[in-house]
Amino acid sequence: MMARWRLGGVRHLRTRTVLIGVLLFATSVGMLVAARSLHGFYSDLLLNLGSSMVLAAVSYVIFDPLFEEARKARVQEHDRFDQTAFIDRIRETRRNIRILDTWTILLQGKARARTLHAMREALEQGATIRVLLLDPGSAAAQQRTDELERRQIDVAAQIMENLRHLHAFREGLDSAEQRSLLKVCVYDASPSIQLYQWDGRALISFFPIGKVSFDVPQLEVDMASPWGQFVDRRFDELWDHRDYIRTLDRYWRLTVTLTHGGTPLEAVPVPYISAEDVIYIDGTGPLANQFAARMLPGPGEQPHTEASFGALAVWPPRRSGQQSREFDLIRLDEDQVPGTTAEVLAQFEKKYGGYPPDRAGATLLLRLVPR
Repeated sequence: MMARWRLGGVRHLRTRTVLIGVLLFATSVGMLVAARSLHGFYSDLLLNLGSSMVLAAVSYVIFDPLFEEARKARVQEHDRFDQTAFIDRIRETRRNIRILDTWTILLQGKARARTLHAMREALEQGATIRVLLLDPGSAAAQQRTDELERRQIDVAAQIMENLRHLHAFREGLDSAEQRSLLKVCVYDASPSIQLYQWDGRALISFFPIGKVSFDVPQLEVDMASPWGQFVDRRFDELWDHRDYIRTLDRYWRLTVTLTHGGTPLEAVPVPYISAEDVIYIDGTGPLANQFAARMLPGPGEQPHTEASFGALAVWPPRRSGQQSREFDLIRLDEDQVPGTTAEVLAQFEKKYGGYPPDRAGATLLLRLVPR
């Protein structure tokens, strides 16, 4: 996609240069023709101006592309990431916004409301926004937390907070078209570079040990320059790598299909967490309705429990193309795996915030055990 955009930008530049050159040349020809029909001072004036315009047209067509390439190669250095300036650039963008980071301070504190408002304006203007953050459950997130130990920053918690705000923002957009233009994913790989792009320009930096990337110098580059092409390739490699990517939808919910007596029931997206390779799902809500409808025993039968059900789910929940796996369901309070209900609920709270939504209601936490 970015390669096509760069090609379109080059064609636009060449077309603009040729059109301006043709306009200058046509103006000069008009002056020279007019000079032939006049005499004296005005004839000499138009003759001189027309000749100069011919030279200007030729010079422009030759040198403008060279000056443009020199401008693209120029790199500006900023002392740190300027939130206010980038938010203003988001608001003005009409084509392409891309963010690649572990987590972004644009969605924290006072900057959050201004960032989301600017994103809404960009989406209304038809811009595509792609956000790629580090997977909070990845080993790389824990490693980055260790690197920032002196700053006492929980990287996973910061990412989860970002994702909560992005999910709420997307759900609140006015139309399905706008929601389709906002694409959010998390990646499970070592973070190597930070990218904040608006149309053909971008701010880039790296991840120093012991420091957050937005507190270190930022390089402002043209996306058609070698620096820009380098970060462009890195973004696309991550975005297109199915094995390392989860979309926001798949991060937010796990689609589970209950099975009972070998019969698949309705597929339901449910809240979930994964802690040390153990999967827990929320068994309340739609799942509870399916349980209730089938737990009443028939004549001469023993009462059914959740353990009499199975489940089908795609795990790990990457982008697409994976087969569903079969799981047994075990109530958390019946589980022998170390950990308490309170600890697991704390993980749900950390991911979703304000969890469970109905704090007065009963909780039903289930562990998915691969068959």
